[in-house]
Amino acid sequence: MRVLICQDAETAALRTADQLCDQVQARPDCVLGLATGETMEPVYALLRTRIATRQLNLLQVTTFNLDEYVGLPKGHPESYRATMQRLLFDSAGLPEKQIHLPDGDAPDLVAAAANYEAAIRAAGGIDLQLLGIGENGHIGFNEPTSSLGSRTRVKTLTQSTRKANARFFSNNGEAPLFAITMGIATVLDARCCILLATGPKKAAAIAAAIEGPVSAVCPASALQLHPAATIILDPEAATELKLQSYYKTVHPSGGDALF
Repeated sequence: MRVLICQDAETAALRTADQLCDQVQARPDCVLGLATGETMEPVYALLRTRIATRQLNLLQVTTFNLDEYVGLPKGHPESYRATMQRLLFDSAGLPEKQIHLPDGDAPDLVAAAANYEAAIRAAGGIDLQLLGIGENGHIGFNEPTSSLGSRTRVKTLTQSTRKANARFFSNNGEAPLFAITMGIATVLDARCCILLATGPKKAAAIAAAIEGPVSAVCPASALQLHPAATIILDPEAATELKLQSYYKTVHPSGGDALF
């Protein structure tokens, strides 16, 4: 696991965007796993700028998003599909057939989850998976106690997650109770994982994920088992790490390793 502590949140977002762009440059038809959430918005803003200035072309890329709310109809403004269209897909001009999100409005959610797993396999697997982290340590919508061997399925969201996401709904309405999400094992199948965390509210979860035991209580801790996981942080998200000085020695200013 690489732990990169950048000088500020803006630099952390830039480092994340650079990693994704490097992947696309190396393989223009790569498969990207994408995440939503407030932390990712600066990253997608950087990608939109690079698309507009022709520094980045995503037209051959295939995407799979981590999750979607259950029960929101297609086109609902607070759905993750609509959010991703606004943040990235419209600017990228991606063909519809290359965009994938779990179908939270399917009549048979179990079948929809199985179909999503099958679609990922048919695409050859995910080359790079972007991740955020919840204050309780969740990745995707894999809430605490999620099986580390889990696959795409429906999860009941915790009250803390729903409260944190309420601001994205009109008039601070309630977020849905259920979501369909890639499982932890699905995430770990990605050839590369990049988790971005910024701000003091993420510090406890980051410490548990990086330096705590691998445990279902902190789903993000499963990334300790991944052979190519990178955690990109700003100083505030890194405040509870006991080995900060070591990480900074290995990766000065969140840059490349000394060796």
